[in-house]
Amino acid sequence: MSMSDPIADMLTRIRNAQLAKKNKVSMPMSKIKYSIAQVLKDEGYIEDFSCQKLDVLQNLDIVLKYYAGAPVIERIERISKPGLRIYKSSSKLPDVLGGLGIAIISTSQGIMTVKKAREAGVGGEVLCLVV
Repeated sequence: MSMSDPIADMLTRIRNAQLAKKNKVSMPMSKIKYSIAQVLKDEGYIEDFSCQKLDVLQNLDIVLKYYAGAPVIERIERISKPGLRIYKSSSKLPDVLGGLGIAIISTSQGIMTVKKAREAGVGGEVLCLVV
């Protein structure tokens, strides 16, 4: 059975693994999930990630990050959904808690944070917010 929103599935797996205090979470691999994991690692929300090849399929393994026993990611939520896409121009990109969190957006130049998109002067689809 195919999945209608693989990005929401990725975020839900991360959220559930942190609630269960797991060190690592696995999910089916895709280029966009890989790019989102790269942004989360660059911003310090996860420890590391890697790809594993299992016969024909690939898995994306994410090592979660905790500080003083609490997950570093307090809240992670999907904004643009398959039924309602949310696009913003570079001047209207959202601020997350006054700069304490990040918004991950999909632009013509790839997946990046709002800060990098503003510097590049591009807008795009707001994928998710991370606090």
